[in-house]
Amino acid sequence: MFTRTHRTRMLAAAALAAATLTLTACNNGQGVNDEGASTESAATATASTAASPEASASKGSTGGATGSSGGTGSSGSSGSSGTSGSSGSTGGSADSASDSSATTVACAKTSTRTTATTVSRPLNHLLLTVTNTGSKNCTLVDYPAVRFGEAQSVPPAFEDSKPQAVVTLAPGESGYASVLLSAADGSGSNGYTAKSLEVYFNAAANTAATPSLPAKGVYVDDSIRVSYWQSTMADALTW
Repeated sequence: MFTRTHRTRMLAAAALAAATLTLTACNNGQGVNDEGASTESAATATASTAASPEASASKGSTGGATGSSGGTGSSGSSGSSGTSGSSGSTGGSADSASDSSATTVACAKTSTRTTATTVSRPLNHLLLTVTNTGSKNCTLVDYPAVRFGEAQSVPPAFEDSKPQAVVTLAPGESGYASVLLSAADGSGSNGYTAKSLEVYFNAAANTAATPSLPAKGVYVDDSIRVSYWQSTMADALTW
């Protein structure tokens, strides 16, 4: 009897111990299952987001817009403000300088120096020299209108001396004309000695240069003639 009772108690204790172990194991398993469910849920959410076409399209659209905006800003700043503005300003300065140097005006008293020199050959000739002292090209048109002393008229020109082109003087260059003062053989009439001279660069000029003459003056008669303006001294003294 005692033996049966003891065995019964042992079996009951063993059963209780087994039940306790089973319950503990179940609790631990539930904990592991809960962790597994949580990890699986996160993985599923991640996979769903990566695979979603709408999410990908939305992300791509945002990136593209950003890239487009950045590109447009850079192009506008460099193309409009940098290149066009700077180039336009420099082009303006280059064009202005070019126009200034290419401008040609009529030679005038204020931008030239005029001298009158007697020469030994040919006889009874005076050489007029006009030098451009200005900063622009100037032209000597036709022939000089000269007035000696108190003369009331200006002498005519040798028409055959007319050059093929108008004489243009760059700054520092000179143009020439000669004056036949009197007949070399003494055949001229109404001669007189002149001690002053006015030189108009052409018949339409409003002001005259007044180059000095030799102290003794120059002898002038009604044979007086002038040449057209020439580019060289030799061409001027041919007449």
